[in-house]
Amino acid sequence: MIKIRWSTAEDAGALARLHAASWRNAYAGILARPVIDRMISYRGASFWRRAGGGGRALVLGLDGTLLGYATMGFDRRAIRAGDRTTGEIFELYLAPEAQGLGLGRRLFQAARGELEAYGFSRLRVWALAENEVGCRFYRALGGQERERAVERIGGRDVEKIAFRWD
Repeated sequence: MIKIRWSTAEDAGALARLHAASWRNAYAGILARPVIDRMISYRGASFWRRAGGGGRALVLGLDGTLLGYATMGFDRRAIRAGDRTTGEIFELYLAPEAQGLGLGRRLFQAARGELEAYGFSRLRVWALAENEVGCRFYRALGGQERERAVERIGGRDVEKIAFRWD
């Protein structure tokens, strides 16, 4: 049975493993392996234990196994401009073996619903332009490309795309 709920501190180990597997899958060939490993090292179980106790992530489980998570909040760019109507999904990751089964769509819809419940009528999600799977996913969900930006990651300029839902 599929269950979507807020994370707890007990999810810390599973979230760390899920984050690591997702990053290795999503960014292989885009970011250098040492950069991926460094980011994974910052997001170990202790990070999730501290963050997870307060419902830091919306998690998707299937028969008790954690297969995905999403983090969200105020749109970081919009809030600086005084826009309090736009929410942002900061991260949405699925275990590699869970991709292509419709679980990502369910997690996205649940995250969007949570943001709407907090009064956000619009949504923004950023994805690395080279992450073709992620960009295709957001386009299939109706995301419209609204902006591009460059971020320096691991000594390399990487283009990212902002998808919006109004």
